[in-house]
Amino acid sequence: MKLGAFSISLGVSDLQASRDFYKNLGFETFAGSEDRNYLIMKNGETLIGLFQGMFEGSMLTFNPGWDQEATQLSDFDDVRELHRRVKEAGIPVIQQTLAETSGPGSFVIQDPDGNTLLFDQHV
Repeated sequence: MKLGAFSISLGVSDLQASRDFYKNLGFETFAGSEDRNYLIMKNGETLIGLFQGMFEGSMLTFNPGWDQEATQLSDFDDVRELHRRVKEAGIPVIQQTLAETSGPGSFVIQDPDGNTLLFDQHV
């Protein structure tokens, strides 16, 4: 399966404090908006999403259709195809937003240890 760009999404309590912490580790703001309570930070190919008040905890995030620069890929597995394959494998889907036949959509699963995985397609 082609899962697309990878990042870890962190639920944070203070966006500015988290931003400053990761800046001290060499991360730079790549996308997002403090006004909308989230930032995507980048260090080389490593992406970290900081999300204040959107969810608790952390999750692994895959963005089908994007590379690590958030550039649209011409060849990728659509999120609906990934969803179908996950369900065929017998993996329970916790949440999904897949109303259309193409374009943006998402779904969430958990691994055997309860770690959350978000598949979030923007294209």
